[in-house]
Amino acid sequence: MMASGAAVLGLGILLVLLVLRVPLGPAMLLVGMGGYIALAGPEPLLNYMKTGAYWRFASYDFSVIPMFLLMGQLAVRSGMSTRLFDAANVFLGHRRGGVAMAAVGGCAAFGAICGSSLATAGTMSRVAYPELQRYRYSGALATGSLAAGGTLGILIPPSVVLIIYAVAVQANIVTMFEAALIPGLIALAGYLLTIAIYVRISPSAGPVGRRFDWSERLQALLETWPMIALFLLVIGGIYIGWFNPTEAAAIGAFGAALLAWLRGGLDREGLIESVLEVAQATAMIFIILLGADFLNIFLALAGFPAWVAEQAANSSLSPYLILTCMILFYFVLGCFMDSLAMIFLTVPVFWPIIAGLDFGLPPGDLQIWFGIIVLVVVELGLITPPVGLNVLIINAAAPGVTLRETFIGTLPFLCSEILRVVLLVLFPPIILFLPHLLN
Repeated sequence: MMASGAAVLGLGILLVLLVLRVPLGPAMLLVGMGGYIALAGPEPLLNYMKTGAYWRFASYDFSVIPMFLLMGQLAVRSGMSTRLFDAANVFLGHRRGGVAMAAVGGCAAFGAICGSSLATAGTMSRVAYPELQRYRYSGALATGSLAAGGTLGILIPPSVVLIIYAVAVQANIVTMFEAALIPGLIALAGYLLTIAIYVRISPSAGPVGRRFDWSERLQALLETWPMIALFLLVIGGIYIGWFNPTEAAAIGAFGAALLAWLRGGLDREGLIESVLEVAQATAMIFIILLGADFLNIFLALAGFPAWVAEQAANSSLSPYLILTCMILFYFVLGCFMDSLAMIFLTVPVFWPIIAGLDFGLPPGDLQIWFGIIVLVVVELGLITPPVGLNVLIINAAAPGVTLRETFIGTLPFLCSEILRVVLLVLFPPIILFLPHLLN
């Protein structure tokens, strides 16, 4: 119990450091090393440090992260976002709220190639917001739909956050990608339905756009076929088993680079800049990984995850009530942390609890089901006040819209997401259907 008390104290110190704006990676590293010394002394820590970092970063699974990040960077330079939005707009723009629907559809398509919600939100805001503004969409609907659409980048494969979850719980990355596809499509359908209801209640918020003829629609589709082919090659190749995720990411990065070069969006300086940006993002993620590794060792040494799992198993609460409490906790954390921080901080503690409860699912299915639910819930943190990162990014690209308007615009989409969470919790086959079908 004393060791568990030390773990609770350590987590409290970590939260204080985060409130003081200490970066997540160094904060976890400091708490983890301090707790390790307090429980075992400095010599065991030094012995672990000799090889710990090497074995953590030498994992082949982690090599997929910089490859997918590079694919996303090069996709931005290829002009894919503009062409994907244009293709969606020629089919939907003539409907009431159709330009906002096209923006969400463009976010989904670009997120499927980019794999990052923040990059999706930032890129699509530059592409779609001027068009939404031109058709006099309300500030709330325009920015709210873009902020919500940006979250699709974290769920529709490939997803960096999903890769990190898979490595954290030793799940199969390909299986997690398979499980995420249907929930991602449900999110897209829910957002489109939300916009349709929004403009029915407030018609002036989403005016009708221009109607395009079929020759323009065909031309727009022809402009997008290279991106569609790239997505099918990368994700389809993973699902079929032609190559593993790292190989698929490398092929995707090469394909995105080739498209960017052929379209004149990539030169030598642009390639160097893209590689440097990916190196910085990868270094940030790996520092967080190292800090999480030391924190998890400290918590394991204190017996904290096992103790918490035992308390949950011995309680009279139902498994679904415990899961609901975790989801509510994620909602609270999402108001202050980004998705990576929530994954690193909570999964090592929450997964042993879930694994010890009876949800009527085999261990492998439980791992997949819980992972997708966690991903969906942390995705909400990107659009929840007061620190929804997607909201801040979109609002910065819309100087005429107040932050309050943008958060108000995201509320209908939050309601849609809450309904989706309930649906996925109550009906696990929605998540498990595709992995069972393909394996």
